[in-house]
Amino acid sequence: MRSVNTSEKDKVVQKSIELENIEQASILFGSHDKHLRLIRSALGVQISARNGLLLIEGKESQVEKAVKVFDRLIEIIRGQGMLELSSVEDTIDAVETGRPFASVNVPVEVSIKGVSVRPKTQGQAKYVEAIAANDLVFCIGPAGTGKTYLAVAMALSALKMGVLKRIVLARPAIEAGEKLGYLPGDIQAKVNPFLKPLYDALEDMMAPVQVRKYIETEIIEILPLAFMRGRTLNDAFIILDEAQNCTIRQMKTFLTRMGVRGKVVATGDITQVDLPPGEPSGLIDVQQRLKGVRGVDFIYLTRKDILRHRLVQDIVDAYGSHEETS
Repeated sequence: MRSVNTSEKDKVVQKSIELENIEQASILFGSHDKHLRLIRSALGVQISARNGLLLIEGKESQVEKAVKVFDRLIEIIRGQGMLELSSVEDTIDAVETGRPFASVNVPVEVSIKGVSVRPKTQGQAKYVEAIAANDLVFCIGPAGTGKTYLAVAMALSALKMGVLKRIVLARPAIEAGEKLGYLPGDIQAKVNPFLKPLYDALEDMMAPVQVRKYIETEIIEILPLAFMRGRTLNDAFIILDEAQNCTIRQMKTFLTRMGVRGKVVATGDITQVDLPPGEPSGLIDVQQRLKGVRGVDFIYLTRKDILRHRLVQDIVDAYGSHEETS
């Protein structure tokens, strides 16, 4: 129930939202009121709590946005019994940009510090659903959209539920402005920097000691794409990261590694191809070759699905605008 008091024509308004109970208010406000501080800073409104009411005051347009944010956050709390800071950030961004809210009903059953991984945008929800429904999924989109992170989460979920027996994570070791030969160490030391993002995704969802145990027992393999030649992988969830840096031949080789009872996800950003000039990207090529094939799905994430630091979306937009005009 809300009351509205509008002062004449200066467009300053005050709205109140009735909170259900103290527990809901505590979750909504966040530890040391960090959620309220974030909303206040992002939207430029004044927020206070009094007698079970949340009072929001400021310019009319900003107060309306704040109300939408709080309505959404209360819906999340009702559905999940909790509220993460990332959900607050994503909700503010969705309201400010006008994009649809993410589905809150598509959890990925992987626990991170007791919290299930969930897609946070409509695009991510569609991606998770595509992985669940198909044996081969290609996810194409810019940096920060969760392409690899969600694929790793789905792979760990399948492993946890016993649907598949192992996970294989691969990446082409393509130089982005540097030559492998100039890097110190043996071949493993040379390729490890290219594989580090995959380790990071795993360690975000599992204790490092558990990651090491799974790798030592080969339940999880992390390897350069070139090391997959000649193998057939049954009962495996295979993820190819940075797939835009595969040649057409390498893409064919990778896709034919798929064994029975397997699932494959290939992710990449076709605007950031590091192949030599004149060498076509296998990820660009495969979109036409496998278009319409049953059991294969292509998911395209966009700038609206970027969930890294707020500046990342502005950076992607800025570079996109420059490329379009140059």
